[in-house]
Amino acid sequence: MKNAAVKPDTKFLVVDDYLSMRRMVKSVLKDLGYNNVAEADDGSTALPLLCKGEFDFLITDWNMPGMPGLELLKAVRANERLAKLPVLMVTAEAKREQIVEAVQAGVNGYIIKPFTAEVLKEKLAKILNATAK
Repeated sequence: MKNAAVKPDTKFLVVDDYLSMRRMVKSVLKDLGYNNVAEADDGSTALPLLCKGEFDFLITDWNMPGMPGLELLKAVRANERLAKLPVLMVTAEAKREQIVEAVQAGVNGYIIKPFTAEVLKEKLAKILNATAK
């Protein structure tokens, strides 16, 4: 990664209702040197895991049953212990209004599906560099 030192102990939570997408993101993270990756299939499964305070980075989909990604993002930002957690939204939602809504809710980065491993790598580096300061 450019500039950002890979900290192999960084713990990621990948939230997506599609197993194939979780596996793809997990595979890219592993290729980047991150082996501490947990998964959840929607926001209502992810939030209790996040509240335990064991994660350093959240990667979430927007469209999920139960609790969608935007609702999860808002819950994270409203929680005093989680408020500064870096959040990357990975979604098929490309409408400007939705991107603006995610930014206003406090997302650190936004990737539109489909995407390449290189795009994910660059976005992670940018967020990790910004939050490390």
